Amino acid sequence: MGVNLTPIIVKEILTLNDLRRRSLAVDANNYLYQFLALIRTRDGIPLKDRRGNITSHLAGLLFRSTRLIQDYEVKLVFVFDGEPPKQKKNEIAKRRELREKAVVDWQKALKEGDYATAWSKAVMTSRLTKPLIEDAKHLLSLLGIPYVQAPSEAEAQTAHMAKKGDVWAASSKDYDSLLFGATRLLRYLTIYGREYLPSKGTFRLLKPELIELQKLLAYHGISHAQLVDIALLVGTDFNKGVKGIGPKTALKLIKTHGALENLPQSIKSKLADDLKEVRNIFLKPPVTDDYALKYDALREDELYRFLCEERDFSKNRVQTVIERMKKFYREKKQADLERWFNAC
Repeated sequence: MGVNLTPIIVKEILTLNDLRRRSLAVDANNYLYQFLALIRTRDGIPLKDRRGNITSHLAGLLFRSTRLIQDYEVKLVFVFDGEPPKQKKNEIAKRRELREKAVVDWQKALKEGDYATAWSKAVMTSRLTKPLIEDAKHLLSLLGIPYVQAPSEAEAQTAHMAKKGDVWAASSKDYDSLLFGATRLLRYLTIYGREYLPSKGTFRLLKPELIELQKLLAYHGISHAQLVDIALLVGTDFNKGVKGIGPKTALKLIKTHGALENLPQSIKSKLADDLKEVRNIFLKPPVTDDYALKYDALREDELYRFLCEERDFSKNRVQTVIERMKKFYREKKQADLERWFNAC
């Protein structure tokens, strides 16, 4: 879910063309959940092969990623979640309860023949299991697209990579990457620019949003640590926050008092006892430098075998993707040669 900071966010609206030749560390779990939610049949069932393996996430990953890479020259590296902090267990339990309720509502709507409601409930039932994640990693390796296994939160790892300058920006729908210190956060990395709102049963149009951490902090006159304190007041995946305090009020309180420890007791008493630990989840997260950003060779025969023979993808559609990636690798090789000659 992430933290709600929308009312105080300073952002710049971009187009996909603005992202040409940019490198992005993508929150893979966040990215895959979008496909699991939206790539479904009319009655809300995700795409599956004949053996019952879910393939919605593979379809989305395959077609969107290769288009971004070839059509828009965006260099992607995917980052997968590791072990979540213990403070996230309540959020995980809450999400499980919401999924279970959505399953009941979905099945009820199907029995009543209300397909619109059924679909809107079905999108909330998605589970990204280990087998689905392993399939996604396997697909990326066959395409030659790099991925990173984070030791804990993927957004912490993407932020670390952005801070080091290894990528231009972290990419996630959630604002948490800013709390982890990402120099830039790119939200809504989509081709068609639509997001489904289950509570309203409608889609809204989206455009890529760029948030630069230093611009955000300078605009409000706060530090990164104070931004984290604002988020803790509002509530994150790791703490409840204080009921009735939204982003604007939290900003005013932190600017007035400087830090959570200096807040009036009436507010401070409502915060979690493990405040320092929760704060350090954002300020001192576990990350790794054990990763490579190099694109490997396209494994064409294995792609056909995995997608067409094992996961029942159309051979023509897979061929389209393979030709797309072949073109990317040819152009990349040519660009590398030109850079080499120009340096001589």
